[in-house]
Amino acid sequence: MTWTSWCCWTKWRDSGESERKLVSNLPYEGLKPKNQPNRRYAGNAIKTTKYSFWSFIPMNLFEQFHRWANLYFVGIAALNFVPAVNAFQPQVALIPICVILSLTAIKDAWEDFRRYQSDRQLNGRTCLIYSRSQQSFVEKRWKDVRVGDFVRVLSNEIIPADILLLHTSDPNGVCHMETANLDGETNLKQRKVVPGFSSTNSPFEPLNFSSIVICEKPNDDLNRFNGFLEEDRRKTGFGIENLLLRGCTVRNTADASGIVVYAGHETKSMLNNNRPRYKRSKLEKKMNTEVLFCVLLLICMCLIVAVGHAIWLQTFSSIPIYFVPNSDGTFTSAVLSGVFMFLTMIILLQVMIPISLYLSIELVKMGQVFFITQDVDLYDEEKDTRVQCRALNITEDLGQIQYIFSDKTGTLTENKMVFRRCTIMGTEFPHEENATRLAFLAGEVDTDEEVIYQQNRRPPLFSLEEAQDGPEGANAHLPGHSSLHRSRVTAGAPSSRAFSSPLETEVIPDHTLVQLMEEEEAKPYLDFFLAMAICNTVVVSTETARRQRANERRNSSISWSPLECLEVLFGRGTCFQRLSMSLKNIACKRGSLSEPIQMDPTDSPVYDVSTFSGSMEGDNSLSNCRAATGRAQTGSSSVAPEEVCYEAQSPDEAALVHAAKAYGFTLLERTPDHVTVRLPSGKVLEFKVLDVLTFDSIRRRMSIIVRHPRSKEIIMYTKGADSGIMERLQNTCKDRRRVESQSRDIAIKTQSDLDMYAKDGLRTLCFAKKVVSEQAYVAWQEKRQEAMSAISRKEELLMDTADDMENNLTLLGATGIEDRLQENVPETIQALREAGIQVWVLTGDKLETAVNIAYSCKLLDQKDLVFTFNMENKGVCKTMLNGILQELLRNGSLEREASIGLVIDGRTLSLLLDDDLQMQFVQLCTRCRSVLCCRATPLQKSRVVTLLRRRLKVMTLAIGDGANDVNMIQAADVGVGISGQEGMQAVMASDFAISRFKHLKKLLLVHGHWCYTRLANMIIYFFYKNVAYVNLLFWYQFFCGFSGTAMIDYWFMIFFNLIFTSSPPIMFGIMDREVSAYMLLQLPELYKRGQHAGGYRRSTFWIAILDAFYQSLVCFFVPYWTYAGSDIDIFTLGIPMNTVSLFTIILHLAIEIKSWTVVHWVIMVGSVIVYFVVSLVFSALCVSCNPPSDPYWLVQEQVADPMFYLVCILTTIVALLPRYTLHALRGTLVPSDHLKARQKDQLPPHHRDRLLREYRSLKELCASFSSMSSSTVPQDTTQSPSTPTARLSSSTRV
Repeated sequence: MTWTSWCCWTKWRDSGESERKLVSNLPYEGLKPKNQPNRRYAGNAIKTTKYSFWSFIPMNLFEQFHRWANLYFVGIAALNFVPAVNAFQPQVALIPICVILSLTAIKDAWEDFRRYQSDRQLNGRTCLIYSRSQQSFVEKRWKDVRVGDFVRVLSNEIIPADILLLHTSDPNGVCHMETANLDGETNLKQRKVVPGFSSTNSPFEPLNFSSIVICEKPNDDLNRFNGFLEEDRRKTGFGIENLLLRGCTVRNTADASGIVVYAGHETKSMLNNNRPRYKRSKLEKKMNTEVLFCVLLLICMCLIVAVGHAIWLQTFSSIPIYFVPNSDGTFTSAVLSGVFMFLTMIILLQVMIPISLYLSIELVKMGQVFFITQDVDLYDEEKDTRVQCRALNITEDLGQIQYIFSDKTGTLTENKMVFRRCTIMGTEFPHEENATRLAFLAGEVDTDEEVIYQQNRRPPLFSLEEAQDGPEGANAHLPGHSSLHRSRVTAGAPSSRAFSSPLETEVIPDHTLVQLMEEEEAKPYLDFFLAMAICNTVVVSTETARRQRANERRNSSISWSPLECLEVLFGRGTCFQRLSMSLKNIACKRGSLSEPIQMDPTDSPVYDVSTFSGSMEGDNSLSNCRAATGRAQTGSSSVAPEEVCYEAQSPDEAALVHAAKAYGFTLLERTPDHVTVRLPSGKVLEFKVLDVLTFDSIRRRMSIIVRHPRSKEIIMYTKGADSGIMERLQNTCKDRRRVESQSRDIAIKTQSDLDMYAKDGLRTLCFAKKVVSEQAYVAWQEKRQEAMSAISRKEELLMDTADDMENNLTLLGATGIEDRLQENVPETIQALREAGIQVWVLTGDKLETAVNIAYSCKLLDQKDLVFTFNMENKGVCKTMLNGILQELLRNGSLEREASIGLVIDGRTLSLLLDDDLQMQFVQLCTRCRSVLCCRATPLQKSRVVTLLRRRLKVMTLAIGDGANDVNMIQAADVGVGISGQEGMQAVMASDFAISRFKHLKKLLLVHGHWCYTRLANMIIYFFYKNVAYVNLLFWYQFFCGFSGTAMIDYWFMIFFNLIFTSSPPIMFGIMDREVSAYMLLQLPELYKRGQHAGGYRRSTFWIAILDAFYQSLVCFFVPYWTYAGSDIDIFTLGIPMNTVSLFTIILHLAIEIKSWTVVHWVIMVGSVIVYFVVSLVFSALCVSCNPPSDPYWLVQEQVADPMFYLVCILTTIVALLPRYTLHALRGTLVPSDHLKARQKDQLPPHHRDRLLREYRSLKELCASFSSMSSSTVPQDTTQSPSTPTARLSSSTRV
């Protein structure tokens, strides 16, 4: 929390008010701030920096000392200032910790300076604020905006604060807003003026505003805003549809004006701009335990030296002459000297705790993130996006995932909704011709199509000078220039419209349905398509930028219409002649019914089919059809169809609107007051919109209440899931005696068609209508207005009014929309399973649809035994749960021989998440190969993830693409967002972001494995390195009376960790590659080692520590025995010890490195060269740098002695021989799977691929033997999954 936001929070808390009241600032213009009525509220200036110039040093040090390691080393350095226990010069002891603190401070200062620059640029932007003195809107900076000011925002400008919309230039009181900067969604959101406040026929006069604005307190809910305007005791309610949000861009509207209700850090965008929660990796938690072990080991070693020193002092019968007395002439007792020696050894052996480990880990993770983001295989060329690493501290967790929780729509599927078929009044229309077209386009258009966006050039809204200072100019002139006029910043062009490929927008009508619609008794069909056209939130745009399409063909630049594609596909073959002729007939009949299939016929040239097919020469029916279609489309409306552009918030709505358009029901205009539709006959109907009951996940439906322009009836059209519509039909279908036979038959047939659609994997939506009487509507509208004016419990009251209206519905029909699987989803799930990862799918789709997709993506297999839980009674659920568990426990072979799948409905899931059933539910899930949860709400998704993570203590990953997946993503250990069709909410809440589900395979199996293995090996190596080096000083204490004397110059000890051995482990953590990416993808089983902490076991740590003790013994005693009896001084003895220790530590790392590159050689050899260069220079220049030591020319003398080289070579070989022997024996006798994979990877490619194929064949053969052995299972449990699923469902359904 920033300082500014903290102050804001304090103001809210101290005010004690439950709501916000504000008035216009205009009557108080020019008064002192203390006399301003809205002075309690935050200003619009943004401050995201953590520090100021004066507070940087104390605050940064305070933050760094939150790390116990930094606090520990500062305490050690301070202890060295005590004369009785100091081991070195006090100033020298400060160097290591000062270097670490300085490097971290520089990094923090650079990050905060970038935030300061961003704040300065943002606060310096200009906007138009109304001035009472000048009687007009004047330019001021964003930071000068206050709550209660009137602000005008022009087209393509960014909104400076949260503004209650009071006036727009649109005659319908509408303002379009693009929220891409806020939530990533590219479609336009519609905002409207507060009801009944401002007249569009007169200019906006802020001076006439005398109302009091009463609204809720600032909050971070982007979809909720409640309040009302009060004037003369008359209240006018408003909601989120009347609020312009800071950071969004005004589109398609010349200007919009309103009063500021939230500013600065109180705006919804800033309250949503919180930093992601800090996640500590599992490896980091284990590392902290190892640091504690090192502390205990350090204490033990210091105790040994302290006790040894006290015993050594007591061995003297008299005090030696070289003992220095205290100032009063007395001598310190042996016990007290032992205590002082304990503290001295703490200072001397402090390197046991790796001070630079934390900084090295951060550098390694930054390097790992760089290589992940630069992976070409994770780049999506279609979307021009690459993987994003939004959390830098948990990269190694990608290599330890055990459970994956995935959304379905948009995650496993494309989220490109394609209209496939529909059922109207109980009659099903399969749209076979359209299915054929989709089959063709699926293989051609998806790979070649490119959406090209061009913005229409409109007359400038500013002066010529302003127009020349566009976005580029604004960026060139930073705030602070003399001219505010030039610093105005406008947003760039709107981003490309989603849901707009031909696969989604073009539909071939069903021939039978077209014939039925031409009959006189076609009113039910007309109502169905009217509901499809108007019962949605699609925004119709005719002034925004034009989008046109260009299909890149390898062999031709010609653009074909869908009809031409089918002609080429089928026209030449005699077996498809009838289908080809039927397509012509359908297209010709569409000419009198609706506009042509081609979205932009004027942009695509017309080519004769005979050009492409010789068999069609001389056939002019197609051209005649086009002519007829063109005549039907021209002159039917003042709005040309090629100018209509749809902005949909969901792909379902886009598919439905385009399907209605294909049948001639074209949505032409949508405003808050009316909806305009062109009928197949060419006539235009303008429906007056009385109210809109928006969609929510609880009701699972939306409704629009309109007045018919001809009959003047009040009609409500409703669409939603079958569970939200069927139960609200006339008197419900349960009481069949009071329902007409025809309506009952329609409902039964429609439900049957819905079940068929779901089994085919289609997403289903039902449509219904209701005719409302005038009296009933007036009474209902009064309740609705009361609910709209409420602040507390507003959502609950609005939902109650919606429930009151949405009943006694008349069923019109239903649609089936296809959402196709993404590329390589089955292969990805199969690979993740082979890697030992349990894959769950949590979706909001109905059970039948989800099950069909589960089989398609191989989440469920035809050989699986599937248990389906679909019940509402808790007792029955508990009985079934316990019964299945008992059966699995009693018949253990059943679980081993048959893979178990679990399918759970949303109602049952809520029962299983209760406290008394959680344990049994988790037990059953651990025995299942796959779990599918249907009809799951966002809250249920997050509860499932949290339950498994806490109960099983497993590493979890959640992946999704929409706002409904945010809770699940944040609840998991690792959250992955997919930048799909539903905006960027999931990406913004995630730790990693990818564009395709298939990228998850390489992200986990390759980069996850590499990151975990590299970091685990580097951490263990760091502990080994420090222990091996510091033990040299420990062993020397046995030969110096445990006096705390060091035989190595302290400067060399500092350089050893900061310079000589700092780069190799960082390089090791970034670039080492145990197994190649190809082998990791071919053998997913290699991933399992990370799941069980195979790369970082406690035993591995202690083996490394024992090896460090052994190597330190060799590095000390071989030089010691070599120079025993000579007259060399202690520092001359320390030089070969220091050198052989460096050689041993470097070559130890060389043994551990699995793949060598030029970078490895440069850093490894460079470290040795730097050591000798620095040592020679230091020894030549430093006469007495650390009194009383005198290192002058000692290194030069050692380098000139041949014995020095013999000692270095012999000692290094003896020290590394056990580890090298162990590696050789283990690689020969018991090679690991990773070693085998690395050996196979070194074979010639054709030989390697042949071995891999043989391995996979053998694995499939073993799996087939397992399935054959399952024949001993009773017959009713070895059938296809549909049989046990149906059996269990029927027996448990209540």
